[in-house]
Amino acid sequence: MVKPDVMVVCDGCGASCDLEACFVVDGEQLCHRCLFGEMSPVAIYPIGLVSNSQQEPTHDFRIQARSLVSTIELLPSQEKFLYRLDEEEEITVVYYLHKSGHVKSRFNRGYDGKDVGVFASRTPYRLSKIGIQNVRLLRVDGTALTVEGLDAINGTPVLDIKMKWP
Repeated sequence: MVKPDVMVVCDGCGASCDLEACFVVDGEQLCHRCLFGEMSPVAIYPIGLVSNSQQEPTHDFRIQARSLVSTIELLPSQEKFLYRLDEEEEITVVYYLHKSGHVKSRFNRGYDGKDVGVFASRTPYRLSKIGIQNVRLLRVDGTALTVEGLDAINGTPVLDIKMKWP
C-alpha cells in the first residue's frame, strides 16, 4: 500500500509542500526552500546501528551517557575498513538523530542555562539531525565496536567512524 502524500502550507512563503519535506522550527512549518534555498539534499547511507539500553531520549541523557556502554553493530561490508581501529583509545562517531523532535532556534542550554542558538549547543534538536561524539573504544570484535560515552539511543543509525583528532 502506497502512503498518500500529505500537503501542508509553508508558514514562511505560503507554498504548498509535502509534509515530509517540511520542518517545524519555533512552532512554524517551514519548507526546505525557506530553510535551505536552492541547496539540494545529500544522500548519506548508514554503516551500522547503535545497540544499548537507552530506548528514548531523556532530558538528562547527555549526563547519563557518559558512563553508558553501547555496541555499534557495523554492517558486514564495513569490516575491511576496521584495519587497526582496535589500536585507538578513543574514536569519533557520527550518527543520525532519528528520534529528534522539532527545532527551536534559541533556548536555554542544558548544562549552564545560558540562552543560545542551536549552533552554540549540543542539542539533538537540529535541522541536520547529525550527532557527533568522541567516545572511549573498549573493544573491537569483528564488526561490533564496544564504546563508552555515546549519547545515542538504541537503534540510532551510525553514519561514520573516525579516529579522534588529537
